[in-house]
Amino acid sequence: MENPIYINDLAVVAAIDSFSKGDDRTFFERSNDSWVSPISTQKESLLNALLSENKNFKHLDRSVQLALLCSRSLKNVPQQTAVNIGSSRGATSLWEKNYDRFRESGTAPTTSSPLTTLGNISSWVAQDLSLQGTAFSHSITCATASHSILNAIAWLQSGMAQSFIAGGSEAPLTEFTIAQMQALRIYSKEDDQYPCRALDLKKSQNSMVLGEAAALFSLSNIAENSLAKIVGYGSAIEQLNSATSVTEAGLSLQEAMRKAIKNYKKEEIDVVITHAPGTIKGDLAEYRAIQEVFGEKHPHLCNNKWQVGHTLGASSALNLAMAIEMLQTQTIFKVPFLEEVFLNPRKDQRVPKRVLINATGFGGNAVSLLIEK
Repeated sequence: MENPIYINDLAVVAAIDSFSKGDDRTFFERSNDSWVSPISTQKESLLNALLSENKNFKHLDRSVQLALLCSRSLKNVPQQTAVNIGSSRGATSLWEKNYDRFRESGTAPTTSSPLTTLGNISSWVAQDLSLQGTAFSHSITCATASHSILNAIAWLQSGMAQSFIAGGSEAPLTEFTIAQMQALRIYSKEDDQYPCRALDLKKSQNSMVLGEAAALFSLSNIAENSLAKIVGYGSAIEQLNSATSVTEAGLSLQEAMRKAIKNYKKEEIDVVITHAPGTIKGDLAEYRAIQEVFGEKHPHLCNNKWQVGHTLGASSALNLAMAIEMLQTQTIFKVPFLEEVFLNPRKDQRVPKRVLINATGFGGNAVSLLIEK
C-alpha cells in the first residue's frame, strides 16, 4: 500500500475484554450440552442497560444490539463517517423466532421483514450515532469483517469517505445455528480444559466452538493518535471442492498472504494470527499455506479461538483487535497447549512490529491484512 490506512479507535464486545489478560483461561460455558462462548457478564449488563434506555432496541436482533453497544464506545466519530459492519448469519435469533411463529400460526409479525434484513446492523449504528455517511452491510461468511476493512480501504483511498467504521457483529448462539455446525460434524465434543483446540494439528477430532461478539474500528487517512496502521492487504478465492471450501494446500490463503506482504521481506513479518477454526482440515490447510508462503521458519503463530470460539463474521475483527493489542503491549500472545517450537520455529523472542491477520470462509474466499504500530 502506497498510503497506509490508520486505525484511530477500536471497540470490542466479547467474552473477553483483553487478550493480554486472558492468560491460559478459556471463556466457554455449556448451553443445552454444547460448548458456547457468550459475551462477558459485564458486557451483558451494559447491553441490558442500553436496551432499557431505548425501547426500540429491544425489538432488534441480538447481532444488531451487540453492534450498537460496541459502537457506543468509539470516540470522536465525525458526522460524515461511512459505516460497513458485516455479519455471516445476520439476524439469526430474530429470524428463527419469527419463523417459529409462522410455522405455528401461519402469520408473521409486521416487523419481521425490516428487522431481519442484514442491512439492519450498519443502518441502526448510523442512526444511533447520528451519522450522515453511507451505511451498508454485507456477508462473506467467516471472512466478513476483513472484507469490511477492505471496503474501508477502498472508500478512504478513493476519497469517497473521509472516515469509516468497519467491523463485524455475530450472535449465532441459537439451537438451530449450533445444530447446523454439528451437522457438518465440526463441533467440539471435547470435555477437557480446552474444548476448542484451534491450531492443534495433532487433535483427533474437530473442535470448533461458536462464540458471539462484535468488534468495530474507526479508520481514516489521519495518522495522529492512531493505534496502528494497515500497510498491506490481499484477497483471493479458490474453486469450490466441498461444502466448506477447504483445499488441502489452502490455495486462497496462500495468495492472500503473498499479496498482503508483497512489499516486505518474509523475515520482517513477526506474527501470523491464524483463522484456525479448530477443525482438523481447516487448521491443517492454513498451516500448509503458511509453510508454502514462509517456509519452515515461519513467523510466530497464535490465535484466539481457543479462548473465545469462532465468532463467524466477527472473528477476523477480533483477530485485528488482538493484533493491535499485541503491538501496544509489545507481546506475542501464546497458545498454552501448543509447543513453543511449533509456534515459534525461528526460536527468537522478538518484539512484534508487523502482524499478519488471516481470515477465510465458506465460498473459498480468503483475506489477509498486514498491520504495523
